[in-house]
Amino acid sequence: MTSSRPYLLRALWDWITDNGMTPHLLVDATVDGTAVPDAFVEQGKITLNVGPTAVQGLELGDEYVSFSARFAGSPMDVFVPQTAVMAIYARENGQGMMFGSEPGPDPDPGPGDGPPDDGDDTGDGGEGGDEAPRRKGGPSLTVVK
Repeated sequence: MTSSRPYLLRALWDWITDNGMTPHLLVDATVDGTAVPDAFVEQGKITLNVGPTAVQGLELGDEYVSFSARFAGSPMDVFVPQTAVMAIYARENGQGMMFGSEPGPDPDPGPGDGPPDDGDDTGDGGEGGDEAPRRKGGPSLTVVK
């Protein structure tokens, strides 16, 4: 499937602006292909005002966000890959969404990438009954009757 991030980003931008608030993006400036004003990057991140009155030519594309804006009076074209967008929120109240990393396609898992082998070849995970096997450190499901 394609990434849901660009769709959510566009929807949240509309929601924030429709409510008369100012959308801001939190961006990971260390992602390859990101073009933002380096003078405003702090700890590898930058917050960008992407409100309709702050930017020109805003494009919330499937692969990137781009616009023109002024930073300390100097014009700049900004380019942010969608994978670098960490959050979108309203400046006035902080409502919005943080984006986590999305799983990418993994057509050929390498050794050790599958579920742990418990050494039992019976196919029931080595545990009797209707319960799913428990793995260390991860979630598990249990059949409730």
